[in-house]
Amino acid sequence: MPESAIRTKLTGYALLNYPRLNKGTAFTDQERDAFDLHGLLPPHVGTLEEQIARRKKVFDQFRTPFEKYSFLRDLQDINETLFYALVTRYVREMLPIVYTPTVGEGCQRFSEIWRKPRGLFLSYSNKDRIEKILAHKRYDEVKAIVVSDGERILGLGDQGAGGMGIPIGKMALYSALGGLHHANCLPVLLDVGTDNEERLENPLYIGWRHKRVRGAEYDAFIETFVAAVEKRWPHVLLQWEDFAGSNAARLLARYRDRLCTFNDDIQGTAAVVLATLLAAVKAAGTNLRDQRVAVVGFGSAGIGIANLIVKALTDEGMTEQEARGRVYPIGRPGLLVEGAEGIHPEQKDFVHPRGDVEGWQVLDPKKITLEETVRNGKITVLIGVAAKAGMFTGEAVRAMTKNCPRPFVFPLSNPTSKSEAVPEDILRWTDGKALIGTGSPFEPVKFGDRTICIDQTNNSYVFPGLALGIVAARARRVSDGMIMTAARSLAKLSPVEKDRNANLLPPMAKSREISRTIACAVARHAIAEGLSDLKEENVDSTVAAHVWEPVYVPYERVE
Repeated sequence: MPESAIRTKLTGYALLNYPRLNKGTAFTDQERDAFDLHGLLPPHVGTLEEQIARRKKVFDQFRTPFEKYSFLRDLQDINETLFYALVTRYVREMLPIVYTPTVGEGCQRFSEIWRKPRGLFLSYSNKDRIEKILAHKRYDEVKAIVVSDGERILGLGDQGAGGMGIPIGKMALYSALGGLHHANCLPVLLDVGTDNEERLENPLYIGWRHKRVRGAEYDAFIETFVAAVEKRWPHVLLQWEDFAGSNAARLLARYRDRLCTFNDDIQGTAAVVLATLLAAVKAAGTNLRDQRVAVVGFGSAGIGIANLIVKALTDEGMTEQEARGRVYPIGRPGLLVEGAEGIHPEQKDFVHPRGDVEGWQVLDPKKITLEETVRNGKITVLIGVAAKAGMFTGEAVRAMTKNCPRPFVFPLSNPTSKSEAVPEDILRWTDGKALIGTGSPFEPVKFGDRTICIDQTNNSYVFPGLALGIVAARARRVSDGMIMTAARSLAKLSPVEKDRNANLLPPMAKSREISRTIACAVARHAIAEGLSDLKEENVDSTVAAHVWEPVYVPYERVE
């Protein structure tokens, strides 16, 4: 909700150089008098609408996505209200720039464009100063943190300190799509070094020039950070982002019952995938329990997706064993079956007994391929989180059309260059019958006499609303039930609820409405589980009170 007025003692250059409060040419004559701004600004007194139009015109003149990304990052560091007003006004155009896929290049080239402080770089060399750094009064309003260590940025691997682009991008969407005030949001990069030789050898690299710290030293550093966060903000929401698979799941397991925390790569991805799948099932006129799901790339994200699908199936009356049997995990050795090489402990719950594949027609029983799994396992849903282009072959996708009238194909890896397949190929392989969800944005595909819009199955549909609901409810923990509630809430907003030929997901232009709906549902679930002291009758008003609108308000000078 809009603030009525802002009181500040900043004046002159200090006020103009503070992005949270800078209004640029929109400072009124009275404010220019009060804050000693005459002469520092041109005489024109403008409006936010005029500034949006001016910045949009400049944005449109840039040729490459990275140039647009760099422009928006500069704007965010100059005038935050204008930045968020621009992004919320043009969500469809801005989202692929502020977040995936362009943020990937932003992380790779982060050292080139870094100019002004945003968020916190907590380096291993400063491990004894973390509590003091967090204690500064500038962070008194923090309610949500997104933290990364930069080791697994999208499908691009270790980017070291450049990984800060992800927490900055995520937090921008907390505000732009979810409505949380940007003063409540803190991006954090835990700089424990990097094993990326290209970064270490680059003279422009801004991170700690050291091989990545691992093992007990790494765990102790994480513990120091978490303990300092707990002490500084007992009720904060901490979101883990783009940690390597070997750390992502175990850190979530270690801390999820200790503080209010979730991992978007594991849980947010799972929620948006399940929501899209539920919508696809409705569009196809079938049932979730009739599906057989292959998950390609069975790391932390794949396991998270599988677990939420299993939970949805058990909610429909299946036993857990039956539900797990409907999921076919594809890892480096192919289908994960008993006796296959390279199976990790965290994957074992989904490993198929050897008896499940007896009688299958395969070339090598020790390495069952995706195509063989689709053909023999009668796969109807294909989900890709392998971060490897071309993983979905024409043979595998064509085989799906023999298993069901309308295959569900979800190549979810980011950035676009890592997508397991492109929509145009998928539609050609399935004669236009596939229902598609992609991780990266793709243009509509012309197929025959139809123009088919491609749904972007992106976490940004879920995590802003999830975070808004958690913060508004002041939830003590993030439960699996709250994640499931977010997924089902998004599925209910699908246009296929009214028209089976419509898109699977609602338009991103309605992101703030989507986030508020999800937030209210999540808050109510937190109350039902005893994880929030908020009163049921106050949910809607409390969520609304946490939604900040990017508009200018009057300023009053405080001496």
